[in-house]
Amino acid sequence: MKKLLLFGFALLAFAAQAQDFAPVDKSVMDIAYFPKDAHRAQLAKNVEEKEKLSPRLRVMYSRPMMNGRKIFGELVKYGEPWRLGANESTELILYTPVKIGEDVLSAGRYTLYCTPGQDEWTLHVNPNTDKWGVYGFDFSRDVAHVSGKVQKVDKAIEALSIVMYEAADRMVHLKVGWENSVVEFPIELL
Repeated sequence: MKKLLLFGFALLAFAAQAQDFAPVDKSVMDIAYFPKDAHRAQLAKNVEEKEKLSPRLRVMYSRPMMNGRKIFGELVKYGEPWRLGANESTELILYTPVKIGEDVLSAGRYTLYCTPGQDEWTLHVNPNTDKWGVYGFDFSRDVAHVSGKVQKVDKAIEALSIVMYEAADRMVHLKVGWENSVVEFPIELL
């Protein structure tokens, strides 16, 4: 009986430890929508407003901080694939077909990663989802890519930031900023 009780307590102690919360990560997860208020579509007052707010694109990513580090060319190497964030791979959800570069993509889930250069970055779209970083990627499976010119800014951007906005009719720009670099990538809504 004592052995059975001890086993029961040991099992409860183990189960209690398995229930512990994970520690807070230093890289906060964030989501960027297009349109930017798409997360409020369910609060729309009428059909037209709901349609206008209906999500077309969503990017989910972790936001690393500079924390006094030199980012581009050191922490993030030029010419090497980068997860476009921290931790898990950056995820793109398309709620509608789009054209990225010369390629048409169906609605669905994809992974975004980037190959940064000093003057130009290339954004890659890959169907290999639910990964950590860019480890284990089959880069030959990329389904689209597009390049964007690096714009230097005077005021440093402490946390990696991604936003999307309508640059022209049916043309969305995915804008990435970190350290002193800002790059925009065009995505055409079909």
